Amino acid sequence: MRQRVKMFALVVFALAGASLVLAGCHTIAGAGEDLSKAGKAIEKTASKHAP
Repeated sequence: MRQRVKMFALVVFALAGASLVLAGCHTIAGAGEDLSKAGKAIEKTASKHAP
């Protein structure tokens, strides 16, 4: 019985850890897209005001 509880806890922690890792990757990818869009907007504005 005790072994079963330990295994269950291990599985729960493994799934929670995997969820955090996957969520973190998605967040980093989203931040990269936002920075890319901001850079393009800056380039567009700079080209409008170029002499």
